[in-house]
Amino acid sequence: MPIGVLLNVAAVVLGGVLGNFLGPRLSEDFKEKLTTVFGSCALLMGVISITFMKNLPAVVFAVIAGTIVGLGIRLGDRIVQGSRNLEKLISRVLPASSGDSLIPREEYESRLITIIVLFCASGTGIYGSMVSGMAGDHSILIAKSIMDLPTAALFACELGIIVSFIALPQLVIFLCLFFLANALLPFCTPDMIGDFKACGGTLLLATGFRMLQLKDFPIADMIPAMALVMPLSAVWANVVVPLL
Repeated sequence: MPIGVLLNVAAVVLGGVLGNFLGPRLSEDFKEKLTTVFGSCALLMGVISITFMKNLPAVVFAVIAGTIVGLGIRLGDRIVQGSRNLEKLISRVLPASSGDSLIPREEYESRLITIIVLFCASGTGIYGSMVSGMAGDHSILIAKSIMDLPTAALFACELGIIVSFIALPQLVIFLCLFFLANALLPFCTPDMIGDFKACGGTLLLATGFRMLQLKDFPIADMIPAMALVMPLSAVWANVVVPLL
């Protein structure tokens, strides 16, 4: 039973609803300060995840190559377009709740991409879903849910109810990982898993910097790194290292 996945999805939905309702009632100063706190939490989770790294060259190469792939296929632009299509769909169902954001459009889309990656493609969520499916350990996703609920609420204060709908792709991605875990994890060594978490931590660091508005990393275009890091880690450990 994917308890952790369902709990994480429910946290995003509930947070989005609460934020959409409470947004007009909260001061801008309160929301801004809370954003910095969550950005700091993302940085903390990223740093902790990176400590599991076993093969630095493999992780670095995965991040660089994955970002090149993402930029080449314009993954960030595709996600933006997907978010626009999602908005149009929401506007048909809840016309009074979609598109009400008062922040500039460019900043709106930037923040939307940030939380899509944070909720759907973070190393914590992907790895947590795999562990949940393989070992029945939901603790990682439970911890992620504790952070995602207030984070979703905070972003929904400015982005609106669309934040709750991010739970839809999150549910699909995490359930796929959950049910595929038995096929994937038996082929993963502890070192590969450590490098995978470190790669996810790199994306979380980039997300934290973006939330804090310190640097606008192309985090959506960095997502393919998550698919490359395990194979590269295996090649480095089993092929390159013995030759050195």
